[in-house]
Parts: sequence; C-alpha cells; structure tokens
Amino acid sequence: MSASRETVIAALQKIGLPDGGTLVDRDLVRALSVEGGTVRFVIEAPSAEMARRLGPVRDAAQDAVAALPGVRDVSVVLTAHEAQKEQKAPQLKVGGHPTPQAGPMKPTGVDRIIAIASGKGGVGKSTVSANLAVALARQGRRVGLLDADIYGPSQPRMMGASGRPASPDGKTIEPLRAHGVTLMSIGFMVDEGKAVVWRGPMLMGALQQMLGQVAWGQLDVLIVDLPPGTGDVQLTLCQRSELTGAFVVSTPQDVALLDARKAIDMFATLKTPVLGLIENMSTFICPACGHESQIFGHGGVAAEADRLGVPLLAQLPIDLDTRLSGDAGTPIAAGDGPMAEAYGRLAEGLVRGGMA
Repeated sequence: MSASRETVIAALQKIGLPDGGTLVDRDLVRALSVEGGTVRFVIEAPSAEMARRLGPVRDAAQDAVAALPGVRDVSVVLTAHEAQKEQKAPQLKVGGHPTPQAGPMKPTGVDRIIAIASGKGGVGKSTVSANLAVALARQGRRVGLLDADIYGPSQPRMMGASGRPASPDGKTIEPLRAHGVTLMSIGFMVDEGKAVVWRGPMLMGALQQMLGQVAWGQLDVLIVDLPPGTGDVQLTLCQRSELTGAFVVSTPQDVALLDARKAIDMFATLKTPVLGLIENMSTFICPACGHESQIFGHGGVAAEADRLGVPLLAQLPIDLDTRLSGDAGTPIAAGDGPMAEAYGRLAEGLVRGGMA
C-alpha cells in the first residue's frame, strides 16, 4: 500500500525546529507530491541563515518519511525563501476592482462558510476566529481561515504564519497552513508594516479573489474573520458568497452591545442568518487571589441572544495567556489548559449542532 499525503504530513508534523514549532506548524513544507512510493517535497526556510541551520532537520524529515510503509524513495530539497523570492513571486495583482459573477458563489470543496463579526473593534473577534479555527481542527474538522480584515490583518501574527503564498499560474493562489488550519490573509501579500490604502472597490475585489482564486481544497468549514463594522467587506461577503451564517462577538459592555446590534441588523437586512452570539471578555479571574470580576458588565450578551432567539454559544473570560499566545503565534486553543478547554467545548458544540 502506498503512503498518502496525510500520512506524510503527519510524519513531518513530528519534526521539530531548533527555534520551536514543527515543519508543518511553521509552514515550511512546499511542493509536496506523493506518487506511488515516491515522495518529493521542499523545505523552504524564511531566510538563508535559517536554511544553513536546518540541515539536520532536513535529514530527520527524510528519514521519517522514508520509514513510512509504502515509501520507496524520498527527495527533499532545502532552500531559502529569500534566495528564490524573485523567481517564485507570483505575477498576481491583488486588490483590483471586482469582476462580474452570475450569483453568490462558494469555493469548490467548501461545505460551509461562517462569518465571525463584531459591530466594533477591540472585542477580540480575531482572537476568537483564530482559536475557534484551531479548536475545530483539533476536533477533526477540515478548517480554513480567511482573514478578511484588509486594513488590519492580524491572523498571520496570531497563527504564526509567514511567507508569500505561491501562485503557479498567476491566477490560483496557494494558501498557507498553520496549526492544522488552511490560512489566507492579505497580510501575506504585503509587508507587515505597510498600510493598505484602498478604496471600497479594491477591498471588494481583494475579497472576491481570496474567496474564488485561493485553492482552499476540501473543507468542512471556512471561517471568515471580518473587519469590525458594517461596510464594504461585509456587504461583499453576504452578497457574493453562499454564506451559511454568522457568529457575532461582543463584550458584555453596553457600548459594545450597541454596535453588535448594528451588525446583527446588517445581517438581517442582507438575509444572512445569525447562528449565535459569543460573549468575549465575559469575566476576569485574578491570577493572584482568584477573585472573579465582571469588569465589562454582566448578562448583556445572554439577554441579547435570548431576545433574538439564537444560542449564546460561549462566554469566554478575559485571559492574559490568550493574549500572550496570540502575540507569540500559537493560539491558546492549540495547547492545554482552561482556555483551550473552553474553545474545545465551543468547537465540540458547533460540530454536534451541525454548524461546523
């Protein structure tokens, strides 16, 4: 029996890097092909300096794959992204005006598209998106994460992924992978410190490209991390994609709820079902004394869910480790502990309820 792509990836997932993470988590594996008993892939380091330190890692990866049942030959090439940047950079324009389409579309192979929205910034929507995607992947779901916050993309940092996506034909975009999640963001296409200064039509065109031109593969659910508010990106997603529904994230604070209601009203206007609400920063437990405080108020999101007749999917506490994990590029849902368990319960409930 020949080895499969999945068994090869599982073997490479166990190959650690000198500065932490694995070949798969850090998305260093490129051009993987499994044909009969022959396996070929490239280990692409982000710099020439790192490539010089990865010789033992390449050897370990080759040995691990060669040991798999059904593998007769393994070819591994170690290269550096910087050295090949010019020859590999896709001739792909991102952010042009949207092109006409017959009606709402869904990427081939994607079962559900779930938007995660908020009425205002600062409520932790992107943190929830990243951790929920990882938690669903740990439940065995095939998950994609689209960072649709064009002006302020944060998923590359939160998911610990970097590098420019490949485009073999100048049209199709190959997404990155991190923590078991297929990932795409405008943040991969521009320098981290460079502002995206685009008008609405360019935002709409970029979102259309990231939905329709990315090779998402077979996914049970594609999570779309929306920007805050009720603008062009939200309108484009609801009108141009077969959106299954939306989760709205809010803190219990009255000001946040005011804006969350606007997001909910927007989805109602666009005939997109709100599948549930998530209360973030629900409570704070002091790490020194264990005292619990509702620093943003209490009960507001639960009352709003009850008023709408939709589930309150989770009440997630404000937590320092969650922030530190996101800044470090490893979502807290990828590990163990109370917050990982909280996201795990959220993901399990969504799978059980048929929403993911």
